Amino acid sequence: MREQHESVLQPISPVAMDAGQRVPAIGWAQRFALIGPAFVAGAWQFGPGNLTSAVEAGSAYGYALIWVIVLSTVLMITFTDMSVRVGIIAPGSMIETIKASLGKPVGILAGVSVFFITLCFSVGNAAGSGLALSMLFGGSALLWTLACSLAVGFILLMRNLYSVVERILIVLVAMMAIGFICSAFLARPDWAASAAGLVPTFPPNAQLLIIALVGTNFSINAAFFTSYATRAKGIKPSQYRDATITDTLPGIIAPGIMTCLVIMVAAAVLGHTGERVQTLVQLANVFEPLAGSVGTKLFVLGFFGAAFSSMLANATAGGTLLSDGLGWGGAFDSLKTKLLVGCVLAFGAFIVAVAPGSRVQLIIFAQAMTVLVAPFLAALMLAMANRREMGALRNGLWQNVLGACGFLSILAASGLLIVKLTGMAAG
Repeated sequence: MREQHESVLQPISPVAMDAGQRVPAIGWAQRFALIGPAFVAGAWQFGPGNLTSAVEAGSAYGYALIWVIVLSTVLMITFTDMSVRVGIIAPGSMIETIKASLGKPVGILAGVSVFFITLCFSVGNAAGSGLALSMLFGGSALLWTLACSLAVGFILLMRNLYSVVERILIVLVAMMAIGFICSAFLARPDWAASAAGLVPTFPPNAQLLIIALVGTNFSINAAFFTSYATRAKGIKPSQYRDATITDTLPGIIAPGIMTCLVIMVAAAVLGHTGERVQTLVQLANVFEPLAGSVGTKLFVLGFFGAAFSSMLANATAGGTLLSDGLGWGGAFDSLKTKLLVGCVLAFGAFIVAVAPGSRVQLIIFAQAMTVLVAPFLAALMLAMANRREMGALRNGLWQNVLGACGFLSILAASGLLIVKLTGMAAG
């Protein structure tokens, strides 16, 4: 165990990174081959909870909450970049490195914390995918939820799991991006009001929705998992800058832009009515004025894509990180990892089956719950990215400043949620 810990903590110097030689420039084909880890995180981030909370934000508060998305995206880039650098430098996984640096109990708690977040996300993913397919093809939403869970389970049984998941998610992200960009221009939003939405404001009774927006767009668990995807991708220290340009920045900015566009569309179509979205049918009807029933179906297809892609990434990450935290290894293809993945899928389907009330409000509440353990994970990522062993890829001043801002923002969101839940319980 001591030898393993010493290998995890072994310093990496700039000389060791490049073997003392100047790294030759690589072509665009090689740069594009680096695409993957951040797009996986982005697909997980841009799920039904993200889409649902964005539509509710636009319909209830117009353009006023766009600033939450912009700020969350900047902070998400910061923490995803930290995770990528840890994944590149550390000989072991993120949780192995945490165990070696801070002790085994802390590493176990980190794995359990991420698993808890994935359970929360699984509710929205299951509810969203089932409802979307029931609207498209009819039938019971619960049966469609079970079908989607089984489909994801089948995919996760394949060999070379990470490569399969990565390819599916990149295609889904590209399709969603095209759809939502077209929808935004068709809706003809008020661009001046959208720009005014960049100024922070706090509309009355919007606290839980703001927390949900932070929880879905500044997704610490997705950033945390990126280190595992980076290791699976085999990105080297000399490829860090190219990976940042071709993967980290576009992979995280894309869902941020899509979320802003969804808020703008909802504000343009429903913002003047003051109508608060309660069902998926209302969500779909946001697009009906743009292109009739075709617009509604396109939106439902996009919503299904967001739910299914997030379900796939979320379950994969939850099983992997808990398996690693428990000391079973962080391999994507191990049997124990896949059994834990099945637990994530089963939990989401079970909660959807037994929970009463509006599925939209269930999704938003589940997303808000993710911020309860996010400050702990953010603190761990800051600690790992500031280790001396990170060498040339150790956090710089601006990265620590933004990291501290991110930690404080999710700590505040977590505090607000506790106050909100305490008030609801008292009421």
